Amino acid sequence: MEHDKLLKVIEAAKLYYLLDYNQNDIAKELGVSRPTVSRLLQLAKEEGIVQIKIIDPTEDIENLSYALEQRFNLKKAIVTHIPQYEDHVIKTFLGEMAAKFLHEVVKDGDTIGVTWGTTLYHTAVELEQKAVKDVKVVQLKGGVSHSETNTHMNEILYLFGKAFNTAPHHLPLPAIVDHVVVKQAMEADRHIKRILELGKQANIAVFTIGPIKSESLLFQLGYFTDDEMNAIHSKAVGDICSRFFDRNGEICNEQLNARTLGIELEELKQKEFAVLVAGGAHKIEGIYGALKGEYANVLVTDQYTAKFLLDK
Repeated sequence: MEHDKLLKVIEAAKLYYLLDYNQNDIAKELGVSRPTVSRLLQLAKEEGIVQIKIIDPTEDIENLSYALEQRFNLKKAIVTHIPQYEDHVIKTFLGEMAAKFLHEVVKDGDTIGVTWGTTLYHTAVELEQKAVKDVKVVQLKGGVSHSETNTHMNEILYLFGKAFNTAPHHLPLPAIVDHVVVKQAMEADRHIKRILELGKQANIAVFTIGPIKSESLLFQLGYFTDDEMNAIHSKAVGDICSRFFDRNGEICNEQLNARTLGIELEELKQKEFAVLVAGGAHKIEGIYGALKGEYANVLVTDQYTAKFLLDK
């Protein structure tokens, strides 16, 4: 192509694709006819000066979902496209997707175990009512505390119960107690025992990851001594149901675990649907550890977190 013609092709392409000129305006700018502009733009594509790339987020998400399922042996991975990688945005979008999934899979006679936290609250808010019978909703871990921090537990249980036409079963206990004997005494109560047993029997469990950072809910509730805090920060990558684990999914403080009330992590492996709803930079290590530990068989996350998990 002649040098002068090449310059015209490039100029026409810049005006059209970068500055949003229409073809009539370009014709006036370059002093050529409208059909000539059309030919110049066609040449720009043929010569590779202009390359058009279409980003299809749905295609990317399908590939990410499949890759996660294969890599971590999941029944289902649900990846949602989020516009910003910020916690409040992530929780809103993940809550919506988790609620849709639950609406699809919950059927007559199911027992749904739920935990607390802002991610689960966003899920509960998005739940739509479904005409099902004999569904039970049960709290999987303790939530009562001397702290005034809001765990959203009551709202979550209420909204889950409302969506599936049932009165939820509360576990009116702290998540962690000071001594194992206190825990044993609480578990011996027949009413508490019945609720804990219901949690074990639940065929669906819905939970998130608690990240290891001081502003996280669990750390604000005043459960830990300084030594325990140091031990958690040195080994743990996250918690599920207030049970802390390392990057391989192994419980990292057996003494603390023995004082924790609620479902054991090993019991999550028996669920028909163990649904982990989590995303965000602070939770990547925790999600990875949970998947390595095989505590979830369904993952609801965002596209950025999915890519980070697959790169690990």
